[in-house]
Amino acid sequence: MINKIIEKLEGKRIAILGFGKEGKSTYHFLKKYGKNLKIAILDQNPIEIDDKEVEIVTGEDYLSHLENYDKIIKSPGISLKDENKKPYQDKITSQLELLLEVNKENVIGVTGTKGKSTTSTLIYEVLKDQLKNVYLLGNIGTPVLDKIEDYDEKSTLVIEMSSHQLEFLKESPHIACILNLYEDHLDHDGTLEHYHQNKMNIWTHQTEKDYCIYASDNEYLRKYLEKNDTKNRIYTVRSDDKENGKNSTRVKENKVFLNEECVYVDDDKRLLKGDHNLKNIMFALTVAKILGLDMEQAKKKIDSFAGLKYRMEYITTIKGVSYYNDTIATIPEATMNAIKTIPNIKTLIVGGMDRGIDYEEFIDFLKASSLDTIICMPTTGMKIGKALESSNKKIIYVNTLEEAYQASKQETKSGTSCLLSPAAASYEFFKNFEEKGKCFEELVRKDETM
Repeated sequence: MINKIIEKLEGKRIAILGFGKEGKSTYHFLKKYGKNLKIAILDQNPIEIDDKEVEIVTGEDYLSHLENYDKIIKSPGISLKDENKKPYQDKITSQLELLLEVNKENVIGVTGTKGKSTTSTLIYEVLKDQLKNVYLLGNIGTPVLDKIEDYDEKSTLVIEMSSHQLEFLKESPHIACILNLYEDHLDHDGTLEHYHQNKMNIWTHQTEKDYCIYASDNEYLRKYLEKNDTKNRIYTVRSDDKENGKNSTRVKENKVFLNEECVYVDDDKRLLKGDHNLKNIMFALTVAKILGLDMEQAKKKIDSFAGLKYRMEYITTIKGVSYYNDTIATIPEATMNAIKTIPNIKTLIVGGMDRGIDYEEFIDFLKASSLDTIICMPTTGMKIGKALESSNKKIIYVNTLEEAYQASKQETKSGTSCLLSPAAASYEFFKNFEEKGKCFEELVRKDETM
């Protein structure tokens, strides 16, 4: 695979667009394996590398001359929504596309507005339990070229794919899982329509040999997939029994059926709680069935999977108050699912970076909830709090996570739970949701030892 990728780039002038985690990964890959390449690195921020063979372009105008390069390997975090891309759009590629161009047959791609990290990891765990050489890559934290020395054409690759990674994709994975579509990433994509269209690239370039698994009870997804004019093999997943056609995974009472076969009994043994997680489980079951795995063994692995860190994660109980960490919840729907799933939540800490998401439905949900106190952090929390001031909830405004935690200690009664679930991104004050989650856990644990 390495040689096939390098052959496509040989003799070309390559621009690495963005020098974050994936950009640095691309640089190391090209320097290690490339021979006759002219490499440039473009980023708005200063770049410090000791390599005189590489052209460095930084500053506000770093996007000004992209048409001068033969290939542009774009990092996911770089937004081009305000740029005239026509002169160079055909030159844009990515780590993900470079991989899919030479080996898509063993790739399972997972995308969706929410749940993709949990579902990707769950599919990986189920497959790893029965197959050899299974790798978890992509948006979950490992750029696909980082592990390319370890895997080959016989390996199975489970890749979490964000809308940023899918935006310019001209290849699609062999098995595409589309969990849901909601409102998100408007800061990067500009419009909801553009964001959703980016997601659709996960199946747009599939063939009759490929599989697309999607949630047919999601309004946005149904709109796009009903117009599907590709020849891929379609599987549907839904949380009810209203659709029982060919290749349909659905729920009837507490049983999951794929076509007419019961493939899972939801008997309260699973550690991954919540109705939304049952939906994620159904995607994993469908992939397992397509791959011909032992379904009983798959069920055992699914039931033992406890979920991801910072996703509805129980931290500890102090003075009768149970604390839960859900910083991975960066959209309202994820926070609503957490409130529905975690028992006896009376205090919610909410708020983060404003990306233009509509919170009207979320505010109505909070008004009708059994929450007593809502602690609001900048920036979105302030808007949410203002809209709830006329409700029966106690609204507290804070500026920092530590202030939020201190307020929760004062307000949350023994025997109830406090949930940190931002319903927004963490970038304003933290590098990412992991940093925010770690900070909250440290604040809580500090009191645990006193």
